[in-house]
Amino acid sequence: MPDNSSISVLSSDKDSLNKAGALFIDYLTSVRRLSLHTIVAYKADLNHFYRHCESSDRQTLSSIDSEWIRQYTAKLHRQGLAPKSIQRKLSSIRSFFNFTNQYMEGHALSVDHNPADGIRAPKANKKLPVTMDVDQVKGLLDNALIRPAQSATSKTASETDSKLSIRDKAIMETFYAAGLRLAELASLNIHDIDLSQAQSLITVTGKGNKQRILPLGQAAISAIQHWLTERPTMATADEPALFVSTRGTRLSHRAIQQRLKVATQHLEYQQNLHPHMLRHSFASHMLESSGDLRAVQELLGHANLSTTQIYTHLDFQHLASVYDDAHPKAQRTAEQIHADNEVREAASQNNNDDPNKSDNAKKSDNDHAH
Repeated sequence: MPDNSSISVLSSDKDSLNKAGALFIDYLTSVRRLSLHTIVAYKADLNHFYRHCESSDRQTLSSIDSEWIRQYTAKLHRQGLAPKSIQRKLSSIRSFFNFTNQYMEGHALSVDHNPADGIRAPKANKKLPVTMDVDQVKGLLDNALIRPAQSATSKTASETDSKLSIRDKAIMETFYAAGLRLAELASLNIHDIDLSQAQSLITVTGKGNKQRILPLGQAAISAIQHWLTERPTMATADEPALFVSTRGTRLSHRAIQQRLKVATQHLEYQQNLHPHMLRHSFASHMLESSGDLRAVQELLGHANLSTTQIYTHLDFQHLASVYDDAHPKAQRTAEQIHADNEVREAASQNNNDDPNKSDNAKKSDNDHAH
């Protein structure tokens, strides 16, 4: 952790922004011990901000104010950056100035001293997670071994292809059984799986290096046991990873993503399967069956309940669909739907043709409609 004097000197340097940034990254790495992925994200966000500041010769900490950061946010929005990405950059900048305020001599951590406080990214449209229904997941997992993925050098299913299919089935079963993130599954080691107890368990290292212990269902246990009989023929002697590649080393994130895409090629619905879709499906199905939001939060490893609440919208969406299909008073006839459409079209035509309505009034009507 940097001392007060080093930060105090930096604040008066011409290049204090970049130098304080280097100390901040060192603090995140050595003191907070954040994951490499998180550190890389912080570096990318802050380096982008530093370049923006340098372009206008703002290279000292004291030269950055709220208006400057607000202009930076507006620029990102004009360039078409997604609201969530802008929010992440703002969060990185806010954390950086919290750090400099906390450790700079003569300054206390205060809202007044952080130029990024109170600045918000443009509002993002909330997108519901894409999930598979229970039957689709069952079809995917039940057929995982029926048609092994063909190798690039052979049109027939080779012995290696069969082993890869066994591994891929274990991966998909584990994703769905425990609701894991991609990084969590890729980082699993053999000793993280405990199949010796009456209730088999898996120890997962999530965000912030926080560990959680999760139960495994019988289907996932069987798939993992099957894979463990094949793993010694593929893994190198000193490789601790649970899931390995044909080279015998830990399977990369990209390789896992590609294998999941291959897994759906022979299915009827040809869905673009990705790891988080299985995690979303796990959460949605668990919440639909149990209704216990807190339990789902713990299983997913969410720090905040608000993150888990997105799945309540999926559950309500499902309930609304069931209601519309089943309730006799909710069903509208084709004639009613057609009549409603005609009313809307007539109202729209009247608004556009009315010569007494000003252009501003018409624009106001259109704005309210959207």
